Amino acid sequence: MNFLIRDAVKDDLESIARFQENMAWETEKLKLDANKIRAGIAAVFEDASKGRYFIAEFDGEAAGSLLITYEWSDWRNSWVYWIQSVYVEAAFRRKGIYRALYQHVQDLVSKQNDVAGIRLYVERTNETAQKTYTNLGMDGQHYQLFEWMKS
Repeated sequence: MNFLIRDAVKDDLESIARFQENMAWETEKLKLDANKIRAGIAAVFEDASKGRYFIAEFDGEAAGSLLITYEWSDWRNSWVYWIQSVYVEAAFRRKGIYRALYQHVQDLVSKQNDVAGIRLYVERTNETAQKTYTNLGMDGQHYQLFEWMKS
């Protein structure tokens, strides 16, 4: 299967929004507010400091995407890229699309002296995703995520 990994553009907003709505439902049975998710995606396109989307495209069709956001690490005096909002359309799963997206981000990190590495978080019960990340050489041994989110 041949596919292209590319930077997302504003015209990809609807595909990315659909991916995020599907992901939230599939992984957590959450229904996202359609207007809020679209505004959130648009905010990334309007302000590159918020992040950067990548699209996996097959025959001109968006098959998957991910977002990287940025964390400053004073310990490393470098940035850390956080992978977020990962989604691959069901018809394209198990074909190496996430692997290619991840490899694309890993290649970006490898070429930049001011980026130390990649992190992501995963739903505790999403064993399929955890296995994928482990198979790509990532581990979840160092930190446990805690959060507080206002309602």
